[in-house]
Amino acid sequence: MSEMKSPKRDQMNLPIPQWEFVLMMAAIFGLQALGIDIMLPALEVIGHSFAISNENSQQFVVFAFVLGFGFPQLVFGPISDRFGRKILLQLSLVGYIVFSFLCMFAHSFELLLFYRFMQGITCAGTRVSAGAIIRDLSAGRAMASILSLVYTVFMIVPIIAPALGTLIMLKLPWVWTFGVLGIFASIILVWISFRIPVTLAKEDQRPLSFAAISESFKAVLTHRTSFGYMVASGVMFGCLFAFIGSSEQVFDEVFGRGDRFWLWFAGIASVLAVMNYSNSRVVERFGMRRISHSVVVGFIIFSLTNWLYMHFVGQNFWVFYILFALSFGCFGMIGANFASLAMEPMEKMAGTANAVYGFFTTSVSSLFGIFIAQLFDGTVRPLLLAYIVLGMISLSIVLITEKGKLFGIGEGKT
Repeated sequence: MSEMKSPKRDQMNLPIPQWEFVLMMAAIFGLQALGIDIMLPALEVIGHSFAISNENSQQFVVFAFVLGFGFPQLVFGPISDRFGRKILLQLSLVGYIVFSFLCMFAHSFELLLFYRFMQGITCAGTRVSAGAIIRDLSAGRAMASILSLVYTVFMIVPIIAPALGTLIMLKLPWVWTFGVLGIFASIILVWISFRIPVTLAKEDQRPLSFAAISESFKAVLTHRTSFGYMVASGVMFGCLFAFIGSSEQVFDEVFGRGDRFWLWFAGIASVLAVMNYSNSRVVERFGMRRISHSVVVGFIIFSLTNWLYMHFVGQNFWVFYILFALSFGCFGMIGANFASLAMEPMEKMAGTANAVYGFFTTSVSSLFGIFIAQLFDGTVRPLLLAYIVLGMISLSIVLITEKGKLFGIGEGKT
């Protein structure tokens, strides 16, 4: 296939049907969530298999992957801008496949952690290249619409992954929780090899030199709109990681409903998926700024109302759950729009820009999340208070970025 031309503002130029493109990108994004969540039911068995004395050490099977995923994105960004998205995606998928199967044959726990760390690194390459491909083929509100649909499908993965891991272990040895990852990535590799063309034209490739890389990072980090929305996203996504880190304690220790944790978690994730889909339907009409700014305000209001009730009235489960699901659902109309606003001005450096954005929304956000989760005191008050604070910080960053103009005023300016 020939190289694709960059779309004009608020347009898309997809080489395959939109439904197929959305499923493909969601599958690539899903390699991260699947790589984390599918083996959660197997952690205890893995600990017994390697005779680990400290039960908490089995958590490093997850953390090794997450650590590998974060920082390397900053390396893959310039590589993507130099050699193209497709070749990086293909090589990263090959690496992901190799290390998935190596995990099956690790003869020590330390070797398993090394393979998981390397698997996380290769997954970072798939995430950077996929995000850059989306920017190459869409722009503005059209990109926000595509990302919303991708996130809608992507949100299904955390819902079904633990159940899939459990099902695998009922039929096969636990090592196949890693083997399934290799099979899934192999299918994606064949799929993209035949269906996605080169999306970065040769004349748009940037040299892989210290000066060129420095220039790219400087351009991303000094562009008011791009950097502002990257930082705002990093702060907001800290709320998401905080919930993931403390969700089991909230439902089990606070409300005594841990026996159906998967159900309550799936309910919240479903609200998020619905909001993502809703954003894809309305963003091209109302615009990224008007929607995302309004929803950040809504996120703060829902979180504040929830905190006030929990603090002054009492910790009622249904009040908490409904208000929390609404506040969590706001991410569905924040994530895709903030990402599009951050990426839109970076057409020539989509790889680097997507890498920096990915770094902020994974590594930086996870630090916020870990800190907040550690504040758990047997109540939901610290979590909700942190949501209010982070929401207000994010809104303040957006206000500074937009020079005091919110809710779509100045829409279209970068």
